[in-house]
Amino acid sequence: MMNNSNQFSGSSKTNYFVGDAGKIRVEHGELLESHSLSLGYVLWLFGFLGTHRFYFGRPISGVIWLLTFGLFGIGWLVDICLIPEMKQTAEREFQSGPLDFNLAWIFFILLGVFGVHRFYQGKLFTGLAFFFTAGFFGFGLIYDLLTLNNQLSELNQRWLRKSQKAAVRH
Repeated sequence: MMNNSNQFSGSSKTNYFVGDAGKIRVEHGELLESHSLSLGYVLWLFGFLGTHRFYFGRPISGVIWLLTFGLFGIGWLVDICLIPEMKQTAEREFQSGPLDFNLAWIFFILLGVFGVHRFYQGKLFTGLAFFFTAGFFGFGLIYDLLTLNNQLSELNQRWLRKSQKAAVRH
């Protein structure tokens, strides 16, 4: 099998693989993706709102796209060619793992006001708070829009460290 360790040389990224029979392994297997190119293109359809940029972990340009309708449509059109590079950058920056970025973003976009993406992350208290306050009256949704990738990456890193420690003990 092909080893993709050179592809992901970022300091915060640990190569995370799934081996045969669904067993989690670090040494071999198929590299898990953190972000989907297909979902990126679907979100690009609403790219004049910056959704694809938020998804790929570019919150500053996402806000600019949101406020200027994709740089008045021109940046939005150019982005269709830039999405593969945005995906590669996201793969280097964010830790894949048991929490799927694609699923979390779908939950956020469709059901974020109810806190479903927070329940998915195991954040029961803030999930309930989102549910009863419409995402902390919108301010929590803005926060999550800007930081969801980092939240998921951090939780995946914690899980990976914990599973590596458990493997060392056995």
